Amino acid sequence: MQLFVTVLQDVQLLNELLEKMNKAGFTGATVLESRGMAGILVNEDTPMFGFLRSMRDEIRTESRTVFVVTEDSRVKELRGIVNEVTGGMEKPNNGIMFAVPVAFAEGLAEEK
Repeated sequence: MQLFVTVLQDVQLLNELLEKMNKAGFTGATVLESRGMAGILVNEDTPMFGFLRSMRDEIRTESRTVFVVTEDSRVKELRGIVNEVTGGMEKPNNGIMFAVPVAFAEGLAEEK
């Protein structure tokens, strides 16, 4: 099993992403509000990071982090869904996605 994590920069894409995941049979996702490091630093009054403040309008200050535990064989499918919705994570400021092995999981709903 894998823990698949997506940090979605464009929060307006969240519903579309969750709908496509659900339609593909992925259930039990957890969504957290999140902020990236740059978004936090531009709001701090730290002179060292003053150069970031000049880019304030370009830095998204909020994001959503989506967690899904899934079978190893379904990670590629999830990647495809995320890339379809976002236009690809290789584009700047789209976010990131990654998966890490899960030693065990209890209380999961069955995927369809």
